[in-house]
Amino acid sequence: MNLSLGEILLFLLVLAYGVYLFQALRVRELALEAARRACTRENVQLLDQSVSMQRLSLSRDDQGSWRIWRQYRFDYSLDGERRQKGHVIMLGLRLQALVMAEPTVH
Repeated sequence: MNLSLGEILLFLLVLAYGVYLFQALRVRELALEAARRACTRENVQLLDQSVSMQRLSLSRDDQGSWRIWRQYRFDYSLDGERRQKGHVIMLGLRLQALVMAEPTVH
């Protein structure tokens, strides 16, 4: 079997993309679990049982290594009627921050 340099590079590119997708699914699950825990702790309802990615970039961690920085959005409700927005920020596999909006009084 004789592979050209182009075929080897294509294989490595496809492999790297597969690893990225697998890692992205894992990070999304970690973000969803963080949102669930926060909603349980705050005694609010997590709506749609999901998070959605809002932003993606590169950032350095505490050791100076480059990691993928992701911001996910989730919706929750205090009373089951009005939606509030929350955000989960992940750097690599680590939770960086979780922000829930202050309740609005009507």
